[in-house]
Amino acid sequence: MSDTTLSITNTDKTRKMIFAALFASLTCVSTMIIKIPTPTNGYIHPGDGFVLLSSLLLGPVWGTLAAGIGSALSDLIGGYFIYVPATFIIKSLTALVGYYVFHFLLRLIGTNTNAPQLILGGIAGEFIMVAGYFLFEIFMLSVLNDTSLEASTIASAASIIPNIIQAMFGVIISTILYPILFKKLPI
Repeated sequence: MSDTTLSITNTDKTRKMIFAALFASLTCVSTMIIKIPTPTNGYIHPGDGFVLLSSLLLGPVWGTLAAGIGSALSDLIGGYFIYVPATFIIKSLTALVGYYVFHFLLRLIGTNTNAPQLILGGIAGEFIMVAGYFLFEIFMLSVLNDTSLEASTIASAASIIPNIIQAMFGVIISTILYPILFKKLPI
């Protein structure tokens, strides 16, 4: 490998790392700044738009890490300590699934715009978020709070609608911003 090739590779890797840190920060801040409280003691936020954008713009590795770290960091800073590990896993998987479904659909469906692929990829990724938090809350209530599985499931179901609303915001935000950022960012 020549010195020029090595230099380009290191520059690309450094650029990806910088943009991953930027998207982790954007995910964290957008999750924390605009909060619409829900009856389940959670909140709806626009952070999921950046969760999806992270993987769409940075790829499956750096984007998944940025989404997971940024989201988990917002829980840590916001005092939702018990959610930190779950959020890291759930948001990372949300980003990863959104990325792979989007790219699968790009190959499968040829359109003049990426909007259908962005929307369907976002919906698939956000399904992981809704299902992931539902399952985690069942676990949290039944195991950590010693509640019956039936009662935990019923109580956890209350978070489904707010999480679906949050998911819709995420899909809308990522669908609007992706074409703009894809053209403008030197990633």
